[in-house]
Formats: sequence, C-alpha cells, structure tokens
Amino acid sequence: MLQSPQHAGTQPHEPNHHVPNHHVVVLAYDGLCTFEFGIALEIFSLPRPEFDFPWYRCSIAGVDPHIRAMGGFSVAVDAGMELLEDADTIIIPGWRGADAVPEPALRDAILKAHARGCRIVTICSGVFVLAHAGILQNGRATTHWRYIDKFRAMFPETEIVDDVLYVDHDNIITSAGSSAGIDACLHVIRSDHGAQVTNTVARRLVMPPHRDGGQAQYVEAPIQERPGKSIAAVLDWARENLDQPIEINDLSRQSGLSQRTFLRRFRDGTGLSPLKWLRRERIIRSMKLLEETDLALVDIAEQCGFQSLETFRIAFRDIAGTPPASYRNRFKLRQSA
Repeated sequence: MLQSPQHAGTQPHEPNHHVPNHHVVVLAYDGLCTFEFGIALEIFSLPRPEFDFPWYRCSIAGVDPHIRAMGGFSVAVDAGMELLEDADTIIIPGWRGADAVPEPALRDAILKAHARGCRIVTICSGVFVLAHAGILQNGRATTHWRYIDKFRAMFPETEIVDDVLYVDHDNIITSAGSSAGIDACLHVIRSDHGAQVTNTVARRLVMPPHRDGGQAQYVEAPIQERPGKSIAAVLDWARENLDQPIEINDLSRQSGLSQRTFLRRFRDGTGLSPLKWLRRERIIRSMKLLEETDLALVDIAEQCGFQSLETFRIAFRDIAGTPPASYRNRFKLRQSA
C-alpha cells in the first residue's frame, strides 16, 4: 500500500483481494448520485476482454425499495442489502447528504462487512455513511472540500485529511470530489492486480493511472498530465533519461525557457518541484521493473538514476511506504496467483 512521507506510520495491510470472482457490491439509494454510481460501474462492471483472467463480479444492492437517481431516472438493482454479506468490496457512491443518517439496517450491514475484512470504498459524500455508522472513529478519511468543515464538526474523533484525492486506512478507502473516485478505484485495481493492469484500465478511461507522479496511498493535488507544450516535452525527455543524472539546468535547457520561468511553469503544471517530480518518476520506473523483471535491486537502482542502492531504498520506502523487496514479493505473488 502506498503512502507519502508526511503520512508515514500507517503500515500497509495485506488483504487477500486477489481471488477469483472477486465480488464488488455497489450501493444504490433513493437520490442516488449518478456520476459516482457510474464511476463504480464503469470500472468494475464493464467487461474487460483485454484481460485473460476473470474481471470483478459486480452487483447493485438496493438500500431503498424504490430508487430514483439524480436526473430523474429509476434504477433497477440485483437485490437488497443482503448482497453485502457476500461482498469482497463495497462501494458507496456518494450519499443523500451529510445530515442524512443511514438506516440502522444499512449501518449494521456495513459494520458486519468491515468486521469480517470486507474492503469499503466511498466516493465524495459517501464517507458520511461510514462516519454515521461509527466505523471511522479514531481513523483517517477524506471527502469533498465543501464537506470538510462540516465533517470535522460532526465527527471530531476522525482525522480528516483535506489535501488529498483519497485515503487508504484500515481497509477503508475514502475519496474526495467525484472524479477522485476514479483515482480511488484505480488504486483498488493496482492493489489487486498491479501496475500493468491498472495502466490498461486507465488507458481505456483516457486518463492517467496516477495524478501526482505516483499511485500513492495519499495522493496530493491533482495535476495536468501534459500541462503545456514546452513542459510536456521536458517531461517526456526526462522520462526517457531517468537512468542519467538530471539537474534543473538540464530541464530548463530542454524547455528553452529561462530557469525562473521554467520553474514557475513546471510547478504550475505539475504541482511539484522538478526534483520531487524526478524522484517520483524514478520510483514509478522502479515499480515497473520490480513487478516485471528479475533484475537485482542494485541494477534497478542504477537504471532508475539512483546513485546508490541505499539511496534507492530510502526513496522507495518514503514514496511507496514499503521496502522495494517487499513490494516485489507482493506483486509477483499476486500476478502468479
């Protein structure tokens, strides 16, 4: 599980989600948030003929007898909340509102699912369902910026993180605004199937598989993937030369801009300093090599532009939240399962 240095301390958990016929259950409720609902179905219900293994089994569980979604259309469900008893992952796509307390039956079903190890994913205001159920006490979560102050006032026992796209804590993944739900769902796929499968799904969605330079457990502000012609060309050049020492002067020279102008445009376009961006890009390349090759760690460090194996290990752990050897073992095992 990936995490950024400022939130280090939460140890990566190792739930066994990589199982055949993994069952994803998406909640549907009266007043359903259609965009968030569509995200879940697009990612987990759409057939994936590009893969030679079974994709997720996706069902819709109805919370209410009659479900009218935003936009005025009705939603047919596969069954009621009894589906949660068989779920490996539950997705809550938004909610009716921060003050709308879920029915006792829903709260109980969520609590039981969490207790038996079911992963739960919320998109935007869906986090309030978990908070009302008491499942986030002394935990960490996020939600849309417009709900942050209200959430803090209502649930002060929960640490709410306001500068991220999603948070993965205690087998619960909470995401910020609606589109951040896509990032969170891609994080689920990466946790279950690794980077290569995630990249394929992201490509079909026509979006980057990560939006801060790495598919981190705590993702910082969203960035533009190609933020302008001059900067985009620099990013492409740097990715092609990650095995070489790269200085800020090299980057600004490639852009044809003065260093001052380049630094301003780089930060505006990526949300990161050039050195921090380079460090993350080197770790991204190393992740791919760890997953797909048997190269020794020292060779991976060299190919990714680290001056020493120890420097590589420190950088990898800072960004990935786990040692490179552990990361390799985790994804190698899952890919061969």
